[in-house]
Amino acid sequence: MYPAELVQPMRDDLTVAGFSELYTADEVQQALSKEGTTLVVVNSVCGCAAANARPGAKHALTNEKTPDHLVTVFAGVDTEAVNAVRERMIPFPPSSPSMGLFKDGELVHMLERHHIEGRPAAMIAENLMDAFNEYC
Repeated sequence: MYPAELVQPMRDDLTVAGFSELYTADEVQQALSKEGTTLVVVNSVCGCAAANARPGAKHALTNEKTPDHLVTVFAGVDTEAVNAVRERMIPFPPSSPSMGLFKDGELVHMLERHHIEGRPAAMIAENLMDAFNEYC
């Protein structure tokens, strides 16, 4: 586990943008059982989360259509919640950072680490915006 003081600014980066943090499997179950669309960001301490994933996710929220719900879990910290989210992201292998768009509890769009790492935040945002336009 990472020290709380290390990850807090990384958590705040998404919560300030409107994401709710999930810490337990029950919270994940409740969040992903809601009607409508839910964007889940599996946050991380890695550089590609800071440079690409979080900025891309936040920029995507400027789109006209956006998910009904925004949630996040933190890899390496919120183990129970991360494991529960990853179970819902099967058949995709665990990766962080990653993002999944759920509609009525079903995964409809996925960005794995290899879709994020080395790609500019604008490209990640565009990918998410296309998914928002299709599913939201």
